[in-house]
Amino acid sequence: MADAKNKKETSTVEEHSENVLNVRRVAKVIRGGRRFVFSALVVVGDKKGQVGVALGKSRDVSSAIAKASKRARKNMFLVPLYKTTIPFTVTGKHGASFVLIRSASKGTGVIAGGAVRAVMEALGVKDVLAKSIGSSNPHNVVKATIKALSKLRSAKQLAELRGKSVAQIVGKEVTEEKNVEA
Repeated sequence: MADAKNKKETSTVEEHSENVLNVRRVAKVIRGGRRFVFSALVVVGDKKGQVGVALGKSRDVSSAIAKASKRARKNMFLVPLYKTTIPFTVTGKHGASFVLIRSASKGTGVIAGGAVRAVMEALGVKDVLAKSIGSSNPHNVVKATIKALSKLRSAKQLAELRGKSVAQIVGKEVTEEKNVEA
């Protein structure tokens, strides 16, 4: 029974893609000299619409990355996707970083730089246009990207919020209603 549980955990770990964005060495000066600590920024995603980001700190790089990836798996959230892209254009801001993410037609690819690209690839988005404006600090760019992605809603969620059907939101029933009135 315990073996089946362990196999299940390892299979879920293998399904997630993990990308280390940034590793920093921070020195704290103490009486005996300097004490070094490493911080790692990690993006984890299942390439099916779930993504998580976290920062891990430790005295060695490997345990900092392990802590960050464990925390990122806990912080994963679902992002609604439309086919191979996002449903609509969104923006996110964190600190001095500003990120603009636009949906793109099939075959465009991921046109994004650095930290935004890593998040999009972990998310499983294949076609997107993104522009990072302002500070290029990976921590702030990733947080701005996550804020932008958290603003996304699916057509079903928007329909529930507005008290309408999905077809009315998409615009298929609008033309039928106009014909009936005329």
